[in-house]
Amino acid sequence: MITLNNYSKHYGSLKALSEINLNISSGTLTFLVGPNASGKTTLIKSLLGLVKPTSGKIVVNGIILNGDYEYRKEIGYVSQIANFPENLTVDEIFRMVKDLRDKQKDYDEELISDFQLEPAFNKRLKTLSGGTCQKVNVAVAFLFDPKIIILDEPTAGLDPVASSLLKDKILKENKKGKTIIFTSHILSEMEELAQNVVFLLEGKIFFNGTIKDLINSTNQQNLERAIASIMNGAEK
Repeated sequence: MITLNNYSKHYGSLKALSEINLNISSGTLTFLVGPNASGKTTLIKSLLGLVKPTSGKIVVNGIILNGDYEYRKEIGYVSQIANFPENLTVDEIFRMVKDLRDKQKDYDEELISDFQLEPAFNKRLKTLSGGTCQKVNVAVAFLFDPKIIILDEPTAGLDPVASSLLKDKILKENKKGKTIIFTSHILSEMEELAQNVVFLLEGKIFFNGTIKDLINSTNQQNLERAIASIMNGAEK
C-alpha cells in the first residue's frame, strides 16, 4: 500500500529524515511514535506530497509520488489543528470540501451524527470551541470514505466522549480494510489501537514492529517504560 525506499528529506544541514525504508501494508493500523523533532511531521507531509524528497522515493498504491496530486483522493487527513476559513459556517465547510472533490453519491457522515454537529451547522467556525472545530476537522477526513486515513494527534482538544467515538470509528474503518496511520503522545491510545509501531529517532527508524516486540526489545515491563527507555537512551 505505502512504501518508502531510501527516502531522505534534508533542510540544509538538518536531516529531517535519513534513508527511511518502510512498508505499510494495506489494511493495517500503524502508529508513528517518537519525541519532538524526530521526523514524524516530515514523514506525514511527505506522504501527503507536501514536501519533495532530497533522495529516494515514496510509492502509494503503486503510484510513485512525483508531484501528481490525484492519489490524494484516496487519503483522508486530520491535522493537529483545524485550519479552515473562520468566517465560514460548519455547513459551508462541508459543502465546500464536497464541491472541491469529485461528486459521489454517498458520503460517510457517521461522525457528523455521532459528534452531534448538526446544531452547529449555521454557526461560524470563529464562534466555536476548539474541540468543536476539531470535530469538524475529523469528520471531514472520513467524509469521502478514503482507503488511507492519516491522523496527526486527532484527539487533541476532544472531550473523552468524542475521543472514544473517534477511536471506535478508527477500529471500525480498519476492520473494513482501511489503512490507517496515527500519531499520538497518549500511550493508552497506542495500546488500544496500534497493530504496528514505527518509532522514529533523529530522522531514522529505530524500531518497526508490534507493541509486544517493542517491550521485549527494551527488556521493560510495559509500553510506557519501553518508550521512556528508548528516549532516555537517545538523550545519552
